[in-house]
Amino acid sequence: MTVRPCAGAETVTMPHGKSLDIHRPVPGAVRPPVVLLWHGVGPDERDVMRPLAEAVAREGLLVLVPDWRSDEPDGGRAQLLASLEFARARAAELGGDPERFVLAGWSAGGSAAVGVALRPGIASGPRPAAVVSIASRYDLPNRTTGTVPLTDLADPAGLAETSAVPITLVHGTTDALIPAARSRHLRDALAARHWPVLLEEPATDHAGVIMTEYDPVAGRCRPSEDPGVLAAGRTTARAIAGAAGRA
Repeated sequence: MTVRPCAGAETVTMPHGKSLDIHRPVPGAVRPPVVLLWHGVGPDERDVMRPLAEAVAREGLLVLVPDWRSDEPDGGRAQLLASLEFARARAAELGGDPERFVLAGWSAGGSAAVGVALRPGIASGPRPAAVVSIASRYDLPNRTTGTVPLTDLADPAGLAETSAVPITLVHGTTDALIPAARSRHLRDALAARHWPVLLEEPATDHAGVIMTEYDPVAGRCRPSEDPGVLAAGRTTARAIAGAAGRA
């Protein structure tokens, strides 16, 4: 496996006041695909996504990781959609290819991304070329559209009338917080509607799928050095890169 070095990250402040980390691929990469990567339910936890973001950047992608707060009155909807608008507007300026724009998210961020795939009209601007959802559930209202993905698929009024946004799902087989059956259920529901969908199932848990482990003292995930966790996280990174390649 060829590993390309990551040039590191820089942080910018978006117009709505939230911070966003920019993880660039190897210097000299020509207009790489762009990935907007949403963290989970923990408020302003973009740092939790750093190990995965760096791994995706090593795959040759430009990775943007914004903060957002699930404890906002709207559950974070406005901040998520504002980060999506910002990333799409700035993709070319940052050196990426706006035609290969992938929206990805972990846990609560994953179902929020799926919401955009099912109802891309929720946000202004072009729809994502692909969506990747990591270790999420789809039987509750997501934080972008406020609708339940599985219900949307069962009652498709209002779903995208154009060609479907391809969806890649990644879920650890030992995830005790959100069992992998949640993603299998969505995969089957999407496939029943002939929606383009792939599912990857690395042998890890809810935190390991993004190259982290849960620290109960800190009450948050931190980077892991476990070889099995790192291998599982590389599966996630390759799944995101693969989604960008198919876009």
